[in-house]
Amino acid sequence: VQLQASGGGLVQPGGSLRLSCEVSGFGANGYTVGWCRQAPGKEREWVSYIRLGDGGALYADSVKGRLTISRDSVKSTVYLQMNNLKPEDTAVYYCAATLAIRVTIKPNGSLWVDPLSFDSWGQGTQVTVSS
Repeated sequence: VQLQASGGGLVQPGGSLRLSCEVSGFGANGYTVGWCRQAPGKEREWVSYIRLGDGGALYADSVKGRLTISRDSVKSTVYLQMNNLKPEDTAVYYCAATLAIRVTIKPNGSLWVDPLSFDSWGQGTQVTVSS
């Protein structure tokens, strides 16, 4: 499967952006597509994922309520709508795909996905939140 991300840019705090990830390849509907991000000097962090087959989605606690992931099966595209952006959302955002997502329950009960769960990666798109 191949992934092509786009839609990053510069936005003021409180603003919105929509990222797109075009997915192509045989059997793409069997994949789970996610977004991860990496800020300078930090480890890559999982943000959200969506199952292309049934549309089931999950979010990291840090973005819950502000980011919404969706898919358009006709356009073979996954979107990440980002609202109420904060400076700490500044990062390179990557879309990625896997046939077997692994979800971990952390000791505090929150759900987490290791970015290493994803097998295929698109190029990143820069999101900068700054006034």
